[in-house]
Amino acid sequence: MTTSTSSDTGSGIRKWLLDGLHRPDLKTPGPHQEETPHRQHAWWQVMCLTGVDYFSTLGYQPGIAALAAGTLSPVATLLLVALTMFGALPTYRAVARESPNGLGSLSMLESLLPGWRGKLLVLFLLGFVATAFIVTITLSAADATAHILHNPFVPAAWQSWQVPVTLVLIALLGGVFLIGFSEAISIAVVLVVVYLLLNVVVLAVAVQRVAADPELITDWRTALTAEHSSPIAMVAVSLYVMPKLALGLSGFETGVAVMPLVRGELSERIKGAKKLLTTAALIMSVFLITSSFATTLLIPAQEFQEGGKANGRALAYLAHGYLGDWFGTVYDVSTIAILWFAGASALAGLLNIVPRYLPRYGMAPDWSRAARPMVLVFTLVSFAITLFFGADVESQGGAYATGVLALILSAAVAVTLSALKHGRTKVAVPFGIITLIFAYATVANIIERPDGLVIALFFVLAIVVTSLVSRATRSTELRVTRITMNDEARRYINEAAEIHLIANEPNVRDCREYVDKAREGWERHRLRRAEGLIFLEVTVPDASEFTSELRVIGEERYGFRILRVESATIPNAIAAILLQLRDETGKLPNVYFHWAEGNPIGALLRYLVFGGGDVPPLTREVLRQAEPVAERRPLVHVG
Repeated sequence: MTTSTSSDTGSGIRKWLLDGLHRPDLKTPGPHQEETPHRQHAWWQVMCLTGVDYFSTLGYQPGIAALAAGTLSPVATLLLVALTMFGALPTYRAVARESPNGLGSLSMLESLLPGWRGKLLVLFLLGFVATAFIVTITLSAADATAHILHNPFVPAAWQSWQVPVTLVLIALLGGVFLIGFSEAISIAVVLVVVYLLLNVVVLAVAVQRVAADPELITDWRTALTAEHSSPIAMVAVSLYVMPKLALGLSGFETGVAVMPLVRGELSERIKGAKKLLTTAALIMSVFLITSSFATTLLIPAQEFQEGGKANGRALAYLAHGYLGDWFGTVYDVSTIAILWFAGASALAGLLNIVPRYLPRYGMAPDWSRAARPMVLVFTLVSFAITLFFGADVESQGGAYATGVLALILSAAVAVTLSALKHGRTKVAVPFGIITLIFAYATVANIIERPDGLVIALFFVLAIVVTSLVSRATRSTELRVTRITMNDEARRYINEAAEIHLIANEPNVRDCREYVDKAREGWERHRLRRAEGLIFLEVTVPDASEFTSELRVIGEERYGFRILRVESATIPNAIAAILLQLRDETGKLPNVYFHWAEGNPIGALLRYLVFGGGDVPPLTREVLRQAEPVAERRPLVHVG
């Protein structure tokens, strides 16, 4: 009885975890087609969805800028804003134009680099995507914890609970997704509007305080000139520390990922996405400049350090200091909410990335199409990252910046290559300069803070290994989305009393090739031409694709009837065609091969990489998996 109960419980848990697992329909459209969401929204509402990630960085960006640049923080922030408006913004406006279905710059690079090169590059970049999104979850939760623990109404004994509270927030986030989380733009709109309005009040009061005390500006200028000999030196140091401020660039990749949610047809969606990106960048630029200026002048430098009251919460420090603890607490609650929701946005982004890329490559385990197992995986990884960094906001900035900069760099490269490909040299040159700037920022950030690269490479390694193992284990699936036949091919099949297909690897396709193949069919299988022999020729244009839509073309050459088809793999295509012919005609097809020569391990590798290999046994295995009833299985003959 105990064993039965345990088994039932295990089965129930498995069913719950895999609830919503999408089984792919072999009649669905091609892999690159994107369905429009059932509910679409005005561009400004979608902007708020990206804003919970982008605008929430105000919770920690001013403090990180102060730690990185000190009194130079406003100048360094001005350079960051210039890079935002004249670098990241035009880059992602171009991405929005060229990838309007929400696949972003990764899909552009995939299409610009066809075959395995593009797919391996996407797998590599997915490691940096995972770094950016995972660290968004952990950093946002850590900063939310800082706002909780530093609130004056929270007991002082809790100050050492940074890690446990952060883990609880991450666990709650994962729990919400396990129960069932639906993307609610209305919630994002409320959070963003309330948070920005509260920041307007805090910064307005802060600027008023600065204006009322001109000595603050005088003291800041004195300290600035004492530390830096000239404006050129200030710019040079600002450029040096600018990579540390890259957190203020987050949100652009999310902005193009949510494009399908923008209301309207394709052209209207692109226009809406451009408005979304531009408006968000303008709003954030104003807040970045103002907050950096106010916090640098009004907050003592020691308060930004670890253990200081402004560490990870500079604007909250001003809210409490100038507007009282009750208003400060309201500000804390708003900040905690938007930071927590930023983690939700990042987790939702991760759950969207897996089905958009890896299953299309055949590089994801079957259970990865279900949300709950992936939520558990991402939650556990977030736990590990939190423990690794001790839930410290500033120390996670390097890892976050690495992911953000790598994504923007990939977008700049994609836009530059696209412009060159289409002969738009005048456009390619400025985007090439932007690419070099982001390349410098990425490399500089990695050199100074290599922990971000280590984490990214860990994700890259995990994704690549898992993907290749998954591709190998799924290689004998049918892997065909649709089969169509032209009139000639259909006529050949309908006129055949029995279906005898001779598999032929096309070479020069001259008369001698077909005569020799027909003679081989007689010598090895006793097949006569009068039996209605049909040659089947499968060629592989791109073996890196996992699924294929087959178009079977019938033609006659030198008196022989031939079916030609292109596919990502030869064995899977032959098996799919055999099953299709069986279902359409009611006849059990026969296919004839000769034994392959060479090392079987090498043949297997050729199959996995180039789509060929030892075709006869692989075709038989694909048929065996696709049709469990042996009597209904098309016949494979090898001689």
